[in-house]
Amino acid sequence: MKKAPAPVFDSTGNATADVVVVGSGVVGAMVADRLVAQGHSVLVLEAGPRIDRAQAVENWRNMPFANRAGSDFQGLFAQSPLAPAPLYFPKNNYVHLTGPDGGGYAQGYLRVVGGTTWHWAASCWRHLPVDLKMQSTYGVGRDWPIGYDELEPYYCQAEEEMGVAGPQDPALQSPAERSRPYPMDMIPWGHGDRRFADVVNPYGYRSVPIPQARNVVPWQERPACCGNNNCQPICPIGAMYNGIHHVQRAEARGAQVLAEAVAYKVDTDGNNRLTAVHWYDSARRSHRASARAFVFACNGVETPRLLLLAANAANPRGIANSSDQVGRNMMDHSGFHCTFLASEPIWTGRGPAQSSCLVGPRDGWFRSQYSANKIILNNISRVAAATTQALKLGLVGRALDEEIRRRAAYGVDLSISLEPLPDPNNRLTLSETRRDGHGLACPDIRYDVGDYVRRGAEESHKQLRHIGELFGAVEFEITDKLNANNHIMGGTLMGADPKDSVVDGDCRAHDHANLWLPGGGAMPSASVVNSTLSMVALGLKSADAVLRALRQE
Repeated sequence: MKKAPAPVFDSTGNATADVVVVGSGVVGAMVADRLVAQGHSVLVLEAGPRIDRAQAVENWRNMPFANRAGSDFQGLFAQSPLAPAPLYFPKNNYVHLTGPDGGGYAQGYLRVVGGTTWHWAASCWRHLPVDLKMQSTYGVGRDWPIGYDELEPYYCQAEEEMGVAGPQDPALQSPAERSRPYPMDMIPWGHGDRRFADVVNPYGYRSVPIPQARNVVPWQERPACCGNNNCQPICPIGAMYNGIHHVQRAEARGAQVLAEAVAYKVDTDGNNRLTAVHWYDSARRSHRASARAFVFACNGVETPRLLLLAANAANPRGIANSSDQVGRNMMDHSGFHCTFLASEPIWTGRGPAQSSCLVGPRDGWFRSQYSANKIILNNISRVAAATTQALKLGLVGRALDEEIRRRAAYGVDLSISLEPLPDPNNRLTLSETRRDGHGLACPDIRYDVGDYVRRGAEESHKQLRHIGELFGAVEFEITDKLNANNHIMGGTLMGADPKDSVVDGDCRAHDHANLWLPGGGAMPSASVVNSTLSMVALGLKSADAVLRALRQE
């Protein structure tokens, strides 16, 4: 493999490259890999530390039961005190949440080399074509400045890059509008997925396979999935895709990735083009990286935070923020859970953490009035939950063992996601009082899901009660508080008009000709499905735009 030229460093640690990418998660890593593959020198700045997979797996094996039962997906990964991420075991105050539904926006992302896909569910859904036309179709939300036909080739590329396993039968696809088959066939369903589909599909709920970035055959040096069932917090054998795979590929091609390099400042010239990014290293020393093009792909929280932190004399409200839209329109698929004991064994817990989803309520004219939803049958083993419940009954010995087994076999956990609309009042700002280890302002986020989502939640409650009846449910419960799903969107919204958006259809900043902001932050509509595949597709589209711009110089 012929390597691209390496970034050049001077004696003080300052760097020069063709492209500087800030953020090494799935979007930043894939952008870096595509650019370096075309012979460009690429420097990647990552705020967090390197992760050792073997150590993370060992940390998970030794994690206390309370953390396991509480879904602590963060605690096993190394954290940098100088680049904190929001933690909940124990909770830190890095992100301060306010608003009617602030607690429902408690994101659980990582700031490490490779990003949050170290501990994701690997769900790789596409938006429906209509999801990109919410305003023109349903009179709510916003339209994208691009159509599904422009994004679809990049969906295909993203699926190929990550090795997505999905159903080849169009009747089982959502959406079925595809120009290529999935790279490999779907992950086989377990008994619970098959039985659930048999019961609910006659009533229009439409349980379909979840497209997943894990493989049924060896794929690009990753082994086939063997069904460990702890994809969250970490796949112990590396069958599940995560951003570290493209980090390593980009490095093999000549890119340089600097861990614990916290970007905080931007220089611009008389034409408002970016000329350099400044970063702090782990010894709190400042350095400067000059480049021809810049890509900020930190995530939907950290990218707008950086843009606001980096305000300068020419851009006093923040980089890329002449529209005052940076940090606005924050979105996530706020949701809740429904649990019950079925009248028959369901036997979840074999295979990946999630394999089937009810998408019947995903689209329809009701979206002009209330949000869509999707209902995932969680396939995570119910043993931890069953143990917690059985212990509360005061059982011991054989009776305790039998009750744990019964509840693990009959238990059902449904994860419901709701579709938010962009709202400029759902806003990230910089704290006036809280600072991180480098003295940089921490993010404050105000969040309200809005009545559109609340009405959607009421409708989904009706659907869940019906599903419970179909399974003869007992101990039927719907959680009364919204939970975050870590699908961070908004904050650097895409649009055709520079007055009410931050980037264009290529995720290129309206204010700066050589700055791109790909990822979830650019998405003008959320749909109701996991955002990662759309984030990656936008990243690949942006990478092609960067390449075109570099050729034109």
